[in-house]
Amino acid sequence: MSTPTVSIVIPTYNHARFLSTALQSVQEQTYSDWEAIIVNNYSEDDTIEVVARFNDPRIRLVNYRNNGIIAASRNHGIELAQGEFVAFLDSDDTWYPDKLARCLETIALGYDLVCHGENWIKEGSPPRRMFYGPEKRARYPSLLFDGNCLSTSATLVYKSALHRVGAFSEAPEFITAEDYELWLKLAKTGFSFGFVNEVLGEYRIHGGNQSKVALRNMQAELAVLEQHFLEWGGSNRTSRLQMKKRRALAFYGAGRNLQTDGRHQEALRHFWRAWQTYPFITKCYIAALLSFSANLINPGAH
Repeated sequence: MSTPTVSIVIPTYNHARFLSTALQSVQEQTYSDWEAIIVNNYSEDDTIEVVARFNDPRIRLVNYRNNGIIAASRNHGIELAQGEFVAFLDSDDTWYPDKLARCLETIALGYDLVCHGENWIKEGSPPRRMFYGPEKRARYPSLLFDGNCLSTSATLVYKSALHRVGAFSEAPEFITAEDYELWLKLAKTGFSFGFVNEVLGEYRIHGGNQSKVALRNMQAELAVLEQHFLEWGGSNRTSRLQMKKRRALAFYGAGRNLQTDGRHQEALRHFWRAWQTYPFITKCYIAALLSFSANLINPGAH
């Protein structure tokens, strides 16, 4: 086989029930010059058999023990990648047929990384259209102080850019926010981000464990922030206020996720932490009022 233009890195663990759909969405791409590298964390289901059934020389599976750090699987895939570009696809997500074609068209305009919109899919709920960016939000100060505005499975990036910044951090304290930390490193180094204002894939939200995920992601996000705040080095009053506000937004974000999961008492605790940290976030008061009202209606809520 000739060297492919795009390498698709797909980390997986016990997701055979989703992986087949993900790989089918890759095979259905209108742009066909790709390779797909499934980095299998020694799954105990029929992942290997699912991949074998595709019988496509562009698709290969490698077994790699990541010790619970998905960033290690992604980095292993990046090291094996032969393409000029790397696209990431989680094994429970899918792409629409024009994803690679549209991303390549956009990156050819002079960007180093591009990201497109997604439908967020949660069982029992209608799809939610999510668009990322815009470009001004993806510059380093805005990414740092306003939060993440990209999605991993919606991203295509030059492999050389990933190598330049050391790819994903494998620090255990960054687990679930390692993608955000990567975008920060790329933006800080000066790489440019472009956005495709189209929905070109689906991001699957699994029910039943969103509270745990929300709290874990908050802790990881705060760990990423503290590292970059040290590197930012701002010691004047404006910088200190920016940092306080950003920490408060992390607490607020966890509260909103808990609220969405119906855990209103826990949500209120995080809204309170946000208020204590930086009391000037209007939406925090609105969210707290909603959870307080829900608690009055249903005192048995968590």
